Amino acid sequence: MEQEILFDKIKKIGIVPVVKLEDAQDAKPLAKALCDGGLPCAEVTFRTEQAADAIKNMKEAYPEMLVGAGTVLTTSQVDEAVNAGAEFIVSPGLNPEVVEYCIEKNIPILPGCANPSDVEQAIKYGLKVVKFFPAEAAGGIKTIKAMAAPYHQMKFMPTGGVNPDNINEYLNFDKIIACGGTWMVKDNLIKEKKFDEIQNLTTQAVHKMLGFKLAHIGINCDNEEQAHKVAEAFDFMFGFAPKENPSSIFSDTYVETMKTPFLGTKGHIAIAVNSVERAKVYLEQKNIAFNEDSAVYRPDGKMQAVYMAQEVGGFAIHLVRNPALS
Repeated sequence: MEQEILFDKIKKIGIVPVVKLEDAQDAKPLAKALCDGGLPCAEVTFRTEQAADAIKNMKEAYPEMLVGAGTVLTTSQVDEAVNAGAEFIVSPGLNPEVVEYCIEKNIPILPGCANPSDVEQAIKYGLKVVKFFPAEAAGGIKTIKAMAAPYHQMKFMPTGGVNPDNINEYLNFDKIIACGGTWMVKDNLIKEKKFDEIQNLTTQAVHKMLGFKLAHIGINCDNEEQAHKVAEAFDFMFGFAPKENPSSIFSDTYVETMKTPFLGTKGHIAIAVNSVERAKVYLEQKNIAFNEDSAVYRPDGKMQAVYMAQEVGGFAIHLVRNPALS
């Protein structure tokens, strides 16, 4: 897999579960829990002797899953990880020998960088993405933003102290492709084989990252006169002030009345998300199809909105970027 494609996949997933496995037999049920929970990705750390076998078991059971090796400290561990099926390497620090070895063999590597000197070394090696570790202990998002200013070409994957309360603060910054996290794959849950709980925590993590919420409801009207009457009713009853657009009238931000019938038998429902791209990938994993021709993009290249292919209850459904992030 080309490195740009791999990093794009990681970015669209958003969270990379960082896993420590004492028993390689736990790899398959853990992989299932992560995939079913919405995170088909894992960084299996080389903190145990079972790491390589765990990677192999994950990839054999779920070949579509993106699996990397973490806490890689030597070139022999690189070989062991790649031979087991690892698609990328992550290390806690920037070890020149390991980095040079991975570059020579065209193996994607994210070395740990915690200061400007580390980042400059990564740039010297031609790397475009690095791990920021230990994220919270090293100053968190403030430090990343400070370093991103002079090193604008570099992107980061913070790991260490990332949790449900701060993950979106990280991910809302453009220079961060994803976050590494452990809260959904805690050691005790794996040892006690509580894979259902891991799946639930994974789903909660994805929903927290995406921030699904109702943005507005759209009503299809036959003509402009009817649309004005509907908007006037919402204003009269609830004080939802009308704001007219060429094709519709918004009643505050809650209701969009279409001047002529648009998508959806009855209308449409807009669901706001923190990242349309990540939400789309998550829903596609649930076999939900999208109308690709409906996609709207912002000037910065990010997807602003996209419609699902099927209606729900007579309503077309579309994702829209959270207005608070615009």
